[in-house]
Amino acid sequence: MSSIKKSESTGVQLSMTDSSSGEARPDGGLGSVHQLRQNRSLISVLGMVLTITAVPWGLGGPLIQGIYGGGQLTMFVGVVVAVLLQSTVAVSLAELASRYPTSAGVYYWSYRLMEQRRYQNAMAYFTGWVWLIGNWTIALSVNFGYASLIAATVSTYNPNWIASDQEILYLFFGICVLIALLCATADRVLPLIDTAAAIWNIVTIIAILLALSITAKSGRHSASYGLGHYDGSISGWGNGFSFFIGLLPPCYCLSAIGMVVSMAEECSRPEVELPRSITLCMPIGGVAMLLFTLPICFTLPALESILDAPYGQGLPYVLANVTGSKPLALAILIMVILVTLFCSMSITTAASRCTWALARDGMLPFSGLWSRTVFSQPLYALALVTVLQMLLGCINLGSTSAFTAFASVGVMALALAYLIPIGISLALGRNEVSQAKWTAGKRIGIACNVIAVLWISFQLVLFSMPTVLPVTPVSMNYSSVVLAGFFFMCAVYYGLWGRKSKLTPSYLNHSQKLTRV
Repeated sequence: MSSIKKSESTGVQLSMTDSSSGEARPDGGLGSVHQLRQNRSLISVLGMVLTITAVPWGLGGPLIQGIYGGGQLTMFVGVVVAVLLQSTVAVSLAELASRYPTSAGVYYWSYRLMEQRRYQNAMAYFTGWVWLIGNWTIALSVNFGYASLIAATVSTYNPNWIASDQEILYLFFGICVLIALLCATADRVLPLIDTAAAIWNIVTIIAILLALSITAKSGRHSASYGLGHYDGSISGWGNGFSFFIGLLPPCYCLSAIGMVVSMAEECSRPEVELPRSITLCMPIGGVAMLLFTLPICFTLPALESILDAPYGQGLPYVLANVTGSKPLALAILIMVILVTLFCSMSITTAASRCTWALARDGMLPFSGLWSRTVFSQPLYALALVTVLQMLLGCINLGSTSAFTAFASVGVMALALAYLIPIGISLALGRNEVSQAKWTAGKRIGIACNVIAVLWISFQLVLFSMPTVLPVTPVSMNYSSVVLAGFFFMCAVYYGLWGRKSKLTPSYLNHSQKLTRV
């Protein structure tokens, strides 16, 4: 594990624990202080990953992208393809998390893997800021989507009520504050909440499966239609590229699985618990995604009608029309709203740990403030994450299309943060991950790394493309512009301050015990 601490002689010092032996090596250990509670186990971390994927929200929220992608064929095959390919990313991340189990996560991995020492400093800052941007913007996308889901749910029950942009923004503000308060006050029991939330995800999926399968007021499709119908003309891209548009929902659903590495310092055996939870999430999440997708594919109403769903939320519209019962649809949507609540709590918690780790390592402005802990919690970092989300949310009043780009930016930034250490490790022959306690082995590991690099590279292109053609100022995807703007800010900060601080391995004392509850 790692931390970076100020030193008058060396500027900033970096340290780590080598998981291959399970003990502190002479060239490091996790900081000199463990400031967070160590109250997470394999079950609770796995529960957190599953809660972050939040299948009813992760697939249901961007359901309209699946419709633009051509309908049932893309929705079904897209889930299978995304799960299989994203599993290679999960395996690659799991090996690195086992080798370097630290809340610093991907930016520390990149630092340790970079053999050219003169580039280590820049690599740590760049990867760290990309990682941070991904954490912030994916949390933003979940919370703003949460507000839209609530508005769509109310509109489903009362079609005469239409929320204005200001009302959606106020609802979003309330959600941000509520989530922050829940994360701050329930910190001790968050592991239990994550475990319960994972179970609630499954319960909600089963409820949706039964409700749609039993009612099917819009009709039941044949197997050939329910699994094979494809209309590539809806998006305007044609029968070729439209299929890839349909990959957006499952990719979004699985994009944040790596965020749990920020919880490393709250695990008793992170070098084992983190990789197991990340890899176990894929088969469990894959089955859950299919159980959610299949009943929708077999009972969907006319595809074009879903495109006009209020607030861009297709799931409430589908549930209301397929069940033919507003009370039943409302009951199920309330279950989905709770799923999204738990998802937001888990993602906000992980984002606050990521922010705290960078601040502790002196990589943020006013790091001394954001790295403070209160009652073994990074409350200042949590407050920063909350305030930044609320400020960025105001962009929606000026430009809806610009704000929509933040959802894509979250996926792209997280993917790029995964890509950097995976690519470095692969290029250098996987010498470090081969020594981890959890490893996929040489042949499988190399295969997973290669596929992961190619798959992530493709996702970076996919999430920068517009969903529909022809492109208008409203439908334009500005994610590349937004991401480039963040990169520019990162470069300016590094040029003015970051490059002046040298990151070097230190020999720290590891005798301090963790806070146990």
